[in-house]
Amino acid sequence: MKLMVKKDDTLLNYLYDNLDIPKKKIKSYLTHGLIYVNNVKTTKYDYKIYKDMVILIDTKNKSNNNLLFDIIYEDQYIIVVNKPSGLLTISTNKEKEKTLYHYVSEYLKSKNKNNKVFIVHRLDKDTSGIVLLAKDEKTKNKLQKDWNNIVKLREYTAIINGKLDNKKGKLINKLAQTKTNFVYVTKKDYGKDAITNYEVIKENDNYSLLKINIETGRKNQIRVQFANINYPILGDKKYGNDEKKYNRLYLHANKLKLFYPMLKKEITFTVDIPSEFKLLI
Repeated sequence: MKLMVKKDDTLLNYLYDNLDIPKKKIKSYLTHGLIYVNNVKTTKYDYKIYKDMVILIDTKNKSNNNLLFDIIYEDQYIIVVNKPSGLLTISTNKEKEKTLYHYVSEYLKSKNKNNKVFIVHRLDKDTSGIVLLAKDEKTKNKLQKDWNNIVKLREYTAIINGKLDNKKGKLINKLAQTKTNFVYVTKKDYGKDAITNYEVIKENDNYSLLKINIETGRKNQIRVQFANINYPILGDKKYGNDEKKYNRLYLHANKLKLFYPMLKKEITFTVDIPSEFKLLI
């Protein structure tokens, strides 16, 4: 069964409003991976859909996409995924295959051997969350050329040790980088401006959970600026000084809002906060 989407909505709501099928049955189709949006399998009830997308309900197909992480959104121009912590975005001299780029490329080529993928922006290896990739070079160039104007919000969630005196604030620094890729705060003119806004959204006796949005996109920006005020991100082995051993860096890119030129409208991608964040806080 195929449906052409006639208005923006969430997937479960749209299907329930437009099909003579009980909501419980639709939920079952989603749970078992039988519903595709623009040929991308999704199991999320609140998956965002937009006008002119195509929904396919295929009760005969139970195949998996074999990716190690979730696809948040996909169309003919881009694919947006939820990168796990500990995974490189692109290859280095030491690692060529265990990368986000490689896995997404293999996934797309499994559907068509001629498919390609291009990096639009990156996350640090140890930071998890939303990464957008392009399916052709023209789209990549269009997005990258005006990225800072296209992007309207880059929101992160982080955990730090202890409690901040100021529960809401803005960090403004100049950042520079050594030849070994270590980023540091400087007062020199050659430093590049970095602006980070934060707000404490929850705290306990040991930790604070922060909502962060960045106005600039410098390398390691959030990690360096919080380390600079002696509140490094939990689990930061590069810039932190915490002797405790944590299983990951507690920094997660959970929301990306941008003006999407292909749809000529603003579009927002969101992912949940990882369960390990919730356990600590």
